[in-house]
Amino acid sequence: MKLFGPLYERVLGWSRHRHAERYLAVLSFAESSFFPIPPDVMLAPMCLAERARAWRFATVTTLTSVAGGLAGYLIGWATFEAVAPWLEQSHYWGAYELARDWFDRYGVWIVFIAGFSPIPYKIFTIAAGVAALNLPAFIVASLIGRGARFFLVAGLVVAGGDRLESTLRQHVERLGWAATLLVVALIAYLMVRGG
Repeated sequence: MKLFGPLYERVLGWSRHRHAERYLAVLSFAESSFFPIPPDVMLAPMCLAERARAWRFATVTTLTSVAGGLAGYLIGWATFEAVAPWLEQSHYWGAYELARDWFDRYGVWIVFIAGFSPIPYKIFTIAAGVAALNLPAFIVASLIGRGARFFLVAGLVVAGGDRLESTLRQHVERLGWAATLLVVALIAYLMVRGG
């Protein structure tokens, strides 16, 4: 079943839209506090479409992602009692409990790791608010972690250039399904570990 090829072509089309940078900013903000789709899926094609602006796109993604992280922190800090029932019923509860455990063990370092890794960053932003983690340290760790991730994506795309684009087109289905399986396995692991 061809799913990721047509989706890849559609995202490339969106990345060339005149408002693409705004869409990227909104996606980056939303993903850090409540939305499930990571901004990398738009950042990479935008960097492919306009390599000269890749560093600008990485900067926009980083700053709006950290702003979204602050919104997640605020959700955790101010409204956790209201959000907790939804979180308990969602597949994120195990990840939330794991995040709280990691905060107790590692403090702000876990924000840096979550910001860089494919672990759902939003879980850590909300958990940081619930834990009332030191806000300046949260912001610095988020800037470093998210910035490292998004500048790495932009750098890889710029370095890969045309060769990367042709390789992606050729292998997008396999890469898409592999990434999907990896996410499902991670969620299953977090659910088993949390439950």
